[in-house]
Amino acid sequence: MGHNAGQHPPVIIAGGGIGGLTLALTLHQIGLPCLVIEQVREMKPLGVGINLQPNAVRELLELGFTESDLDGFGVPAREWALVGMNGQEIYAESRGRFAGYDWPQYAAHRGNFHMALYERFRRLAGDDAIRLGCRVAGYKVDESGSVSVHVETPSGGENIAAKVLVGADGIHSAIRAQMHPDQPPIHWGGAVMWRGTTMAKPIRTGSSFIGLGTHRQRMVIYPISHPDPETGLALINWIAEVTYDDPSARETTGWFDRVGLDDFIHYFENWTYDWLDVPALIRGADAAYENPMIDRDPVPSWVDGPVVLMGDAAHPMYPTGSNGASQAIIDARILGAKFLEHGIGAAALAAFDAYLCKPVSEIVLRNRGAGPFGLLNMVNDRCGGEFDDIDEVIPRTEREAFMAKYKEAAGFARDSLNAAPPTISACARLSADIHG
Repeated sequence: MGHNAGQHPPVIIAGGGIGGLTLALTLHQIGLPCLVIEQVREMKPLGVGINLQPNAVRELLELGFTESDLDGFGVPAREWALVGMNGQEIYAESRGRFAGYDWPQYAAHRGNFHMALYERFRRLAGDDAIRLGCRVAGYKVDESGSVSVHVETPSGGENIAAKVLVGADGIHSAIRAQMHPDQPPIHWGGAVMWRGTTMAKPIRTGSSFIGLGTHRQRMVIYPISHPDPETGLALINWIAEVTYDDPSARETTGWFDRVGLDDFIHYFENWTYDWLDVPALIRGADAAYENPMIDRDPVPSWVDGPVVLMGDAAHPMYPTGSNGASQAIIDARILGAKFLEHGIGAAALAAFDAYLCKPVSEIVLRNRGAGPFGLLNMVNDRCGGEFDDIDEVIPRTEREAFMAKYKEAAGFARDSLNAAPPTISACARLSADIHG
C-alpha cells in the first residue's frame, strides 16, 4: 500500500536500524501504517556480533521469524563464561534454552540480522513504506497535538504531518537533541574497542561467550555462525578493549572506523595460551573496526507530546551487558502494545515512557559500572588477576548474587520471563476507531 502526498501514515519512524525496523514490523503486525525514514542511501550489512537475549528472541518469534531464520544470521548461545588470564574459570553459566529459558539466546551477525529485518518489512509493507537517503532533522508539535516532521531529502526539505513521530535515530539522534537541547555531550569513559571476525575453531562448549582479562584490557570472544561441518571452523566475533587513563587521549565520537591490526595488537601480543591464541585470532581477521565505548547520561523523559525516543536514541548504553539491541527490540514491542492499549497519540507514548524510562536508565548507569564484567574487576582488585582457586578470591554465592542482580535489572531473569504473557497477543489489531 503506498502513501501519496495526501495520505501520510499516522506514524513516522526516524531511523531504520534494529529498533526502528522492529517497530515498523510490529506496527504492520497490529495493522498500523507507518513510514520509516532512513538517512543511508542503500542498506548494507554493517557491524559484527551482537547478542539477542531470550526476551528479544521471544519477540522476534512472535513477529513471525522462525528459528531457522535466526540460524541464518546467528547461532544459539550455550554458555556465558568469564575466565582468568590462565584460562581458569571465574564464573560460567548456561544461556538460553540450556539454562531453562523457554526461548534461546542468539549470538548474531548484526549486519545480517539488520538486513533480515529490512527485507522482511519491505516484503510485507512495500517499498513505499521506507524512504532511504532522507533524514528527519526536527519536528514541530502542532496545537492540535499532531506533529509536523521536517525531513531533509536529496532535493531539499519537506514537512510531513503525522500523529506520532518515533525517534529511532541512534546515539546522535537529532530528535533527542531537539527534545533535550541542554543534554550533555556524549559520555566516553576512556575505553576503546576494536572489533573483528575471524574463521576459527570455537572454544569451550562450541557456542560460548567468553570474557577474558581485566577492566584495563580485555577480550570478548564468541561464535556468530554454526561451524562448517567439514573444517569445524565458525565465524568468531572478537572484541579487544583497552581503557586509557586519560579520556581526552582520544577525542572521538565516530563509529566504526576501519583500522589496521597493528594499531592495537601490541596490547594483546603475549596473550597466548594452550587453549587460545589471541594474537592469531586477531591476525586472522580480514578487517578491524575501532569505536569508543560511549553512551549518554540518561534523560528524565523520552517523550514530548506526540514524539517519543526509543533504542539508542533513548538509552545509548555501553555494550557490557550484551543487551543494547535486545532492549531496542523490547522497546519496539512495548510501544506497539501501548498503541493497542491507548490508541495512536500522546497517551500511548506517556504510558511507554512511564513503563520503561526509569528502569532502562538504571541499566545505562549499571553498564558504566562494567555490568556483568564487574566480576573481572573484583578478581583483579582482590588478587591481581592471578589465582588457583576462585572460591578463595570470590565465594561462589557472591559471584552468583552479582550475576542474578544484573539479569534481573536487564529484564531477562528466567522465571519471570517464562511466566510473562506475550507483549502483544497473536491476534491483536488496532480497531478502526482507534485509528481515527
